[in-house]
Amino acid sequence: MISQTVEYSLRAIVVLAQKAGKACTAKELAAITRVPGPYLSKLMQSLVRGGLVSAQRGPNGGFQLRRDPTELTVWEIVDVLEPLPRITACPLGLKSHSGQLCPLHRSLDHTYAMVEAHFRAMTVAQLLAQPGEVSPLCEETPIVQLSGLLQSAVSAVPICGDGSC
Repeated sequence: MISQTVEYSLRAIVVLAQKAGKACTAKELAAITRVPGPYLSKLMQSLVRGGLVSAQRGPNGGFQLRRDPTELTVWEIVDVLEPLPRITACPLGLKSHSGQLCPLHRSLDHTYAMVEAHFRAMTVAQLLAQPGEVSPLCEETPIVQLSGLLQSAVSAVPICGDGSC
């Protein structure tokens, strides 16, 4: 359901969030995330155009998040790159299905809606704050530790978003 493009972009966003305001070059990002350099550059351009990341050229240049990780949702990243499809009409164009979806397409659309809701409720900070010894989505250990303040703000919202976890 998540394309490699989205996966790679999430890796880059997580690393930028860990850098806490320090610029990260495309070369550094590619090495940390294990995303091929030319492909990463293309993805970063999309994230810049989408307003999620800023880019600065020059010796102290690189990429930085434009949004606070406590406010940036996974949905916003997915939506900039490859919005999840929703099924609002019969994909086959069957006349007998006009105005309603068959059980298969209704179920698929419901699944897309659940995934969308989960991604809307999950912030980048929540990804970073989950317990464990490893950093989300990449080999690198956390670059910065989340402060107690950020941890409290993040733990107030369940990862599942609907309170069912």
